[in-house]
Amino acid sequence: MIKPNFTTTSIFALFLLSTILCGCKVEINKDDYLKKVLSNLEKIESASYNDFIESYAPGDTSPAFTALKFYKEFRNQSDTTIGSSFVTFLNKDTTRMTFCYDGKMRAIVYEDDKLMVIDSFKTRNLPFRPLTPPFFNYASSILKYVLETNDSLSLYFEDHKDSLKVTVTIYAGKQVEFFGKAFYMNDPYSKGDEVSKYEIWINTESNLPYKIRRGMSHDISVSNISNARFNKEKLENFSAEKYFPVDIKSVAYGTSRKPSINELEGKIAPDWTLKDADNNNYALSNVKAKVLLIQFTSVSCGPCRASIPFLKELTTEYQDKDFEFVSIESWTRNTNVLKIYKNKNSFEYNFLMSTDKVTQDYKITSVPAFFILDKNHEIKKIINGYGEGTTDKEIRDAIEKML
Repeated sequence: MIKPNFTTTSIFALFLLSTILCGCKVEINKDDYLKKVLSNLEKIESASYNDFIESYAPGDTSPAFTALKFYKEFRNQSDTTIGSSFVTFLNKDTTRMTFCYDGKMRAIVYEDDKLMVIDSFKTRNLPFRPLTPPFFNYASSILKYVLETNDSLSLYFEDHKDSLKVTVTIYAGKQVEFFGKAFYMNDPYSKGDEVSKYEIWINTESNLPYKIRRGMSHDISVSNISNARFNKEKLENFSAEKYFPVDIKSVAYGTSRKPSINELEGKIAPDWTLKDADNNNYALSNVKAKVLLIQFTSVSCGPCRASIPFLKELTTEYQDKDFEFVSIESWTRNTNVLKIYKNKNSFEYNFLMSTDKVTQDYKITSVPAFFILDKNHEIKKIINGYGEGTTDKEIRDAIEKML
């Protein structure tokens, strides 16, 4: 339970009474209460806490990814991007940094590769800095937006005895993400009817958030903190460099840290047997077609969704030829998610669920990726990414050349 070391008022008592009298949906004092929570958040100059992080694919009931991390977060008003500096550690070793941001750069540690990548934000021209803000900074940004925006949104309050759940549903037509402030994401694969949903659990004793669930059409993430301690450290004593591991090499962002996927061209494709959406086995060794196209994809990938019309057309076009196509979900490990995605996008081609080993064997770090194999399962061509028209032609030309 979160207990800050500053005084809070009993405004929640009146608010809770309104909740009991009016039911879960509260119309009285909601802005006043959120202002009070925001005021409490703004009194946090530093915080340390454990954060249990989960990531889900839409329709998935089990997380595709979980992590338990230890955070040190500092309010940094000189940083005009998110207004915070922070460092994260392995929860099992709170002296071993995994990520840090000091307002000028971010550093990411890849333990498996014994590398630390330093990004000074000069390589990519983005309207925001690509980092997930720390919990209390993130909560502040969401609440500020709710209190100040003119966007269409709905607020729903639920009493959970020792906590209050606030659901914010944003009808802005675009995904709304928070990197210090609200950013409206230009997703070329969206139909312009995106709804963004944020659920915030607030402890009713401290009047501070402790859990946030972010729900998008392509991705769901949950952050749940515990063992929070406040205002024990000062920003002026924070230095990112003092957390840098001394036993690993540091490189600038953009430097390749893994073997290229294209190194597999000309080699025999690693064998596999995978489950499809109906839990049936599908083995690469059983494919005897003269040409096999494999797509590594993800249910949360915009370009992957954009490629579906072409792939449906391709499988129809070559159904009477010595050709086979299979799509492999790279990250999710839930067949129900595959079924939902397959039905939602109305395709009938083979859709399989990868394993960690297969994803590693094929060096998949981003999707979509297309592998074109001959009858001996030699990888003749690899195509990374998808661009409507250009990728379509490149794949068709390669298939025609091999048939």
